Amino acid sequence: MRAWQQEAFDAYNARSPRDYLAVATPGAGKTAFALTIAADLLARRIVEKVIVVTPTDHLKRQWADAAARGDIALDPAFAGRGGRTSRDFHGVVVTYAGVAAATQALRVRCERFKTMVILDEIHHAGDALTWGEAVREAFEPATRRLSLTGTPFRSDANPIPFVTYAPDAEGVPRSEADYGYGYGRALADGVVRPVLFLAYSGDMRWRTSAGDEMHVRLGTPLTKDLAAQAWRTALDPAGDWIQTVLRAADTRLTEVRRHVPDAGGLVIATDQETARAYAKILGQVAGEKPTVVLSDESTASKRIGQFAESDSRWMVAVRMVSEGVDVPRLAVGVYATATQTPLFFAQAVGRFVRARRRGETASLFLPTVPILLQYAAEMEVLRDHALGRPVKDEDDIFAAEEDLLAEAARGETGADLLEDQRYQAIGSEAAFDRLVYDGNEFGGELGEDETEFLGIPGLLEPDQMRELLRRRRSGNGSTSPGSPSATSSSASSSASSSAAVGAVPPPVAEESASSSGAPDGATYQRLGVLRRELNGLVAAWHHRTGQPHGAVHAELRRVCGGPLAVQATAEQLQARIDMIRAWAVKRS
Repeated sequence: MRAWQQEAFDAYNARSPRDYLAVATPGAGKTAFALTIAADLLARRIVEKVIVVTPTDHLKRQWADAAARGDIALDPAFAGRGGRTSRDFHGVVVTYAGVAAATQALRVRCERFKTMVILDEIHHAGDALTWGEAVREAFEPATRRLSLTGTPFRSDANPIPFVTYAPDAEGVPRSEADYGYGYGRALADGVVRPVLFLAYSGDMRWRTSAGDEMHVRLGTPLTKDLAAQAWRTALDPAGDWIQTVLRAADTRLTEVRRHVPDAGGLVIATDQETARAYAKILGQVAGEKPTVVLSDESTASKRIGQFAESDSRWMVAVRMVSEGVDVPRLAVGVYATATQTPLFFAQAVGRFVRARRRGETASLFLPTVPILLQYAAEMEVLRDHALGRPVKDEDDIFAAEEDLLAEAARGETGADLLEDQRYQAIGSEAAFDRLVYDGNEFGGELGEDETEFLGIPGLLEPDQMRELLRRRRSGNGSTSPGSPSATSSSASSSASSSAAVGAVPPPVAEESASSSGAPDGATYQRLGVLRRELNGLVAAWHHRTGQPHGAVHAELRRVCGGPLAVQATAEQLQARIDMIRAWAVKRS
């Protein structure tokens, strides 16, 4: 077991609780943890049977296959009729909808046998009042109940069965996890990949019902309706925005596949019509027909499984792959849906974070929409499910009502806001806006060597990547990341970042051009010229040898010494330029 799994397993056995809630980030290995506990309880005859509850039909077979590897036989075809299954099985796998349809049959199983119930993604038990009631009714007699989730928060105030709530400092009941393993800790442990969020803005144009033509920039402060219409315009398959973003994502996937040959990409679409349109665009861009997964097709689960086992480039899907689908080779994604709930966003990101080897990165392309950028920046926050503020007296009624309205607003989806049939998209353009990583935003263009490092799995560890971006941001002085002034200062940020790591550059007047081989001018200008020359030589070396840009930069650093090019002095840059020229002479 992984370190966190062993720690949680030991904590579970030390308490031997009837109810236990484990919160672990998507991709951390909740399934293996739960099945290890189940195997232990079965071996010690504390329980006789196991019932696993999942959100979707596809996950039933996934759980059954994982259990089989641990010598636990689970029946994923159990329908609840008569409550019977083969004696060869140690238990069954059902969905939350299946629990609602066979509540009494499942309750009888729990009464007849000492049963352990594993509630996968337990927050789904609050999706509908009847589901929550059915789960509580069916599994109230169970001997043990192990609840799992990667996202223990909901957009509503429906309580989650078998979860303990306790008031916080403000009296708001919040869920209490027995064990928590967040994204930040999993990233430090190398259990999950770091995720780079690449946000694209651009100009959006559409026509209103009154015939007025609107022209706004995506991501700027807008009213709720204008923001929704701008977002909808960006996602319009006929517009340039989504086509540009899909091309950029395919380019990133191509770069990743140089080092991870089976790396795959996923586009999450709002509806079936746009999913098919995106697939057509990707087919033209990538030269390969994508796998299209539609939730109402009987072959959807089979298609996902085939894609997971193949080495094809792209899958386009609607909602259903946002949670629980295990495709570890997914490395590049496009968030091309109007859904804006925190739960859905976290689940979508969870499809890309599962690490197979140390040093892998994931890239998720998304529109510059403030709420999405906020979610991206909060990736490392371990949330709890809040039930809402209690009303203590008459004066508190309106405050509580405002809280409920705010909660409802956060629970709305972009799709709900985009139903205005009077709207007509005219056109859109896309432009790279900012990169979000480790809770920070980095505006402006990154240097060529920086983007090469960030795009190549295995070259930088997460902490090294974090340090690179933080140093670049510190070079912007007091300018806030992502602001217009931060973007405009990107040219000088590289030069000043050396000061952020303790290097004290000499005054401009004292640094002669002749000593470094660089032309006259300000320090940042001379450094800029040298970086461009170095990058040009690295590109030429790449085309000559096939060696990736980032790997060439890394070898130059190893041979010549010094930090990344963005932090290097003029003397260090010149040394690398001379070295790569020497390589060229020697090779020729």
